[in-house]
Amino acid sequence: MSGALPADDGRPRCPWGLSAADYLAYHDDEWGRPVHGDDALFERLCLEAFQSGLSWITILRRRETFRTAFEGFRIEAVARFTDADRERLLADPGIIRNRAKVDATLANAKVLADWQAGELDELIWSHAPDPAGRPAPRTLADVPAVTPESTALAKALKKRSIRFVGPTTAYALMQACGLVDDHLADCVARGGGVPR
Repeated sequence: MSGALPADDGRPRCPWGLSAADYLAYHDDEWGRPVHGDDALFERLCLEAFQSGLSWITILRRRETFRTAFEGFRIEAVARFTDADRERLLADPGIIRNRAKVDATLANAKVLADWQAGELDELIWSHAPDPAGRPAPRTLADVPAVTPESTALAKALKKRSIRFVGPTTAYALMQACGLVDDHLADCVARGGGVPR
């Protein structure tokens, strides 16, 4: 597997970020940066679930449509969705019309609507590993798909009735939301994003 490779600007990036302009922008500006807030984390949790079995670029290119369809992923709003909303979502060609994933999103919103403000943020971030104990990956082969922390996070979420999140999805969430920094050691985005 490859280490960091130069982008068009000559600066090294994680190889996956170089395959499309959408990926490069996401890699440089979002992936691995800390995300806080229950609604923001709910959105990432939902999108990671919708991504399961698909390429992330498929979700990334539909993200704005997802946001519109799910009212900005505001937990309180999605928790009020009705059967008519469910049918609307399952007929929307702009999102992934997977019945199990749509149902999980709606069920999860109903569960989370009963949590205290900040509770989802606190639960997710309580599973962030100590960065000092994680060496920077040198190649993509050094980046795990599952860790003990992601397994524990998935179990904690499932115990609280959150559906459609396993250890791999939980780890993808941890990477995307900055609980871990899996930018390669030589990547210009490692440690907080691409300097402009």
